[in-house]
Amino acid sequence: MRKFLAFTLFLLCNFAFATQIKDIANIVGVRENQLIGYGLVVGLNGTGDGGSSEFTIQSLSNMLQTVNVKINPDDIKSKNTAAVMVTAILPPFARHGDKLDITISSIGDAKSLQGGTLLMTPLKGVDGDIYALAQGSLSIGGKSAGRGGDKHVTAGTILNGALVEKEVLYDIYNQPSFTLSLKNSNFKTAIDAQNAINENLGVEIATAIDPRTIVVNRPDEANLINIISRVLNLEIDYVPDDKVVIDERTGVIVSGINVSVDPVVLTHGSITIKIEPNSYEANAQNELDLADKASVTPALNMLKISENKTTLATLTRALNKLGASPSDIIAIVQNLKRVGAIHVDVEII
Repeated sequence: MRKFLAFTLFLLCNFAFATQIKDIANIVGVRENQLIGYGLVVGLNGTGDGGSSEFTIQSLSNMLQTVNVKINPDDIKSKNTAAVMVTAILPPFARHGDKLDITISSIGDAKSLQGGTLLMTPLKGVDGDIYALAQGSLSIGGKSAGRGGDKHVTAGTILNGALVEKEVLYDIYNQPSFTLSLKNSNFKTAIDAQNAINENLGVEIATAIDPRTIVVNRPDEANLINIISRVLNLEIDYVPDDKVVIDERTGVIVSGINVSVDPVVLTHGSITIKIEPNSYEANAQNELDLADKASVTPALNMLKISENKTTLATLTRALNKLGASPSDIIAIVQNLKRVGAIHVDVEII
């Protein structure tokens, strides 16, 4: 059976819609922080690291010494222990005692972490300070069949598996201003955000200093937390930039519905197609209808449409009708971008 390309249209791509500033911008300096630590998982049923993982044996020996059990690493033969890396994300404004989800990944030759327990592991930031302590029983998840077969059993998670021990302080209340950073650079969006803030607060306190950055000053004796709350919940008309996103692994193309393709003649393998605007004829013989007043003639390898431009969605449907595989269509889209027939950004993931 011929495999068709999964093609998804992002319908709002070319239309302005109201969105809150907090959805398209971040406050500079208020961010998540990555944490990492090295630990041991114990309680495995013979599926831990083998004797070749010397770092696991040495780590186990060191850990036993902390509980007054002195043993030579050469005498340790246990396969019920695995060395792991533990990672977590420390959210902004996390406080002492808050709980974090953690991810545990084997770094030795353990066959499985199923049923294991992570021993107390300090989690450090990039500055080397300890911000959280992790410990608990691992959850591997069910072994559901999927594209890649069974799920990995050498990685797991612990929900609420770490406790915050050190806070990252943000002194926002006493600051004279704060800075918004748009997630995507756009001159119009920056100006719209600036104008919305000034109009809502009734005073000129916001200034767009570049297409991504808006500086907002605190009015005299105003509560900056209250100002931030009002600013982040303001709505502006937002038009996201058009782009085409290609996932080569799954064969999915996500595109704006009105992304156009200039008239070209393209050839790929046994497929040759000519895009011919203003040539659609209803109920023409030997033509495959594509909807939206477009058709493809296999005998002539011609794509006919009624409009003066061809959209990427129409071209993709035509290529499917002509028997193109997902990999064929992805290659064609990439080359259309190279020759300038597609004028939006193409992102490959």
